[in-house]
Amino acid sequence: MFIGKKYKNSQPLAVYNTKRSTAINLLSTRASAGPTDATAGNSLFREQIIGSRRFSNYFWASIILLAACGFFIVGLSSFFESNLVPFLDSKDIIFFPQGLVMCFYGIVGFLLSLYLWLIIFWSIGEGYNEFNKTDGVMSIFRWGFPGKNRRIQITYPLKDIEAIRVEIKDGTLGGPRRTIYVRVKGKPDISIEEFTYESLALIEKKAADLASFLQVSIEGLD
Repeated sequence: MFIGKKYKNSQPLAVYNTKRSTAINLLSTRASAGPTDATAGNSLFREQIIGSRRFSNYFWASIILLAACGFFIVGLSSFFESNLVPFLDSKDIIFFPQGLVMCFYGIVGFLLSLYLWLIIFWSIGEGYNEFNKTDGVMSIFRWGFPGKNRRIQITYPLKDIEAIRVEIKDGTLGGPRRTIYVRVKGKPDISIEEFTYESLALIEKKAADLASFLQVSIEGLD
């Protein structure tokens, strides 16, 4: 079941699935989301979201691709008992099982790299957060994967926004997770930005600026 509303100057696309989720994530994952530019005035607060086209994604997609090619070439070289690339020496590697395993790692690495390059190409997670006092509407847009949900957009009246919530979860795997949510009356909290490397002070300021613009309270900063 999908729920969505259509307002002036917005795309009537539904994104909330009441059967599968307790909060709307909007593809703002640590790998894909990141704020770039925010503009705020007396009646409009708008922030662009980079999404998957971050430097870290380009870096890891390139590194994984190079490593995958290296593993696969060395594995093939061990099979043919000849160095296919001069600077990749495979004379001490036996095809079974070492060379075969290296070929497998190379294929897996190539598929992972391909996935990263595709989400970069499709701009997954890129979009904007907009709060318009003139129209009285909150509009959040993200690019999704090709298909039915390629354009992901939700809109709600500003009067239904009850609070801005900051959630901080420190973890050892993948770094800390810090997320800004919008609390909408009668709906699950909506995740609008997720951070990994940004400082806590910066995240608190972003949440405070938005809460000040909307004239609502901030939760989760005690």
